[in-house]
Amino acid sequence: MWQIQISCYGLSLLLIRTTCSDSEAIHAEWRRLVVKYRVSGVQVHDTRLVAAMLVHGITHILTFNPNDFARYPEITAVNPTKMN
Repeated sequence: MWQIQISCYGLSLLLIRTTCSDSEAIHAEWRRLVVKYRVSGVQVHDTRLVAAMLVHGITHILTFNPNDFARYPEITAVNPTKMN
């Protein structure tokens, strides 16, 4: 497990990486999202991130590819290059 805390564009971010497998709740949420939004191909990986976010109550993701998350109204994708 590793943790990194950074400050960027006035935001304090805590990045955590664990080697634990997904919980049943994340897996169930991922399956629900895949079916609801008809996700296929490589986009299933982004859907897994969204599922984990929803299970853990996270509403925003910082990404250089906000269009990858546009289909999920449950979260807000923020491009760091567009922040003031």
